[in-house]
Amino acid sequence: MTSAETAYQISVQPSGRAFEAQAGEPILAAAIRSGVGLPYGCKDGACGSCKCKKLSGSVVHGEHQHKALSVEEEEAGYMLTCCARPLSDVVLESRQVTDESAYPIRKLPVRVSTLTRLSPDVMQLRLQLPANDNFRYHAGQYIEFILRDGSRRAYSMATAPHQQEAAPGVELHIRHMPGGKFTDHVFSALKVKEILRVEGPFGSFFLREDSDKPMVFLASGTGFAPIKALIERMQHLGLTRPATLYWGARRPPDLYMDAWVRERLTEMPHLRYVPVVSDALPEDGWTGRTGFVHQAVMDDIADLSGHQVYACGAPIVVDSARVAYSTERGLPPDEFYADAFTSEADKHGG
Repeated sequence: MTSAETAYQISVQPSGRAFEAQAGEPILAAAIRSGVGLPYGCKDGACGSCKCKKLSGSVVHGEHQHKALSVEEEEAGYMLTCCARPLSDVVLESRQVTDESAYPIRKLPVRVSTLTRLSPDVMQLRLQLPANDNFRYHAGQYIEFILRDGSRRAYSMATAPHQQEAAPGVELHIRHMPGGKFTDHVFSALKVKEILRVEGPFGSFFLREDSDKPMVFLASGTGFAPIKALIERMQHLGLTRPATLYWGARRPPDLYMDAWVRERLTEMPHLRYVPVVSDALPEDGWTGRTGFVHQAVMDDIADLSGHQVYACGAPIVVDSARVAYSTERGLPPDEFYADAFTSEADKHGG
């Protein structure tokens, strides 16, 4: 950007935070650069996590998916900060702005320290940070791998930050997407000691520690990874807020850290666990809950008006929960915190 280029003032209500965005710069990118923590997920116009109300000003949207922002929503004044570029000064409404979420975003080399298969298609990848490096992030946030061709893949940290005191580094849970450029490499060719490049931390999915509301943790598949970090964070802080983990999987082996969760239950009396399997086979011998995981929450809790929900996993699960919990169970929309795992296929509408 040259100094001659136009810069617009972006103001966020009700917090009053403000920052500058250059003409042609996505509002979210400018917010991240300025250390203002707006909510977001994929940064690619696919998930809708960054959607917020435009109170004044005008923007132009880059390419995005209809399911993230419909024409009707845009006409009603909503925008996606990840792909909206300002044409004037803009005032937007976002209740999730937070100073503390703005840890510096850094690029750094990491070394593969261990590769452990947790299930036939889930790999636990532990990454070692540069010596004497303290990578600061919130439990629930994610990093992006920067691949050789410049493309990126996002994965949530599955460990809470305090774990670095004993074992510097981070843990990720990577599901194999056959044909996926990155995950094919992880499952077939990645070696211990290999050097990868990452950037982070990103995301506005983290524990709201100033609340004492009971919590629902809703995870599908490897959406368990950031939820695991939240549970570790709760235990580290000694929080006694009631929390129930609903973990949805296709078949029992997909609950790839079931034993870890059950161990936590013995140490955390305020934590409950409801595993839900959608496609159990007779040979699985499954006697637990079946069906859709977001529905299991509705079957158990008639009124969510006093709860917080932290949802993570496939976009279909997160989106279904977001709508149903607000419209049918009274959950305040601003108490639904989500991180939808958008794959490359999701991002490109295929």
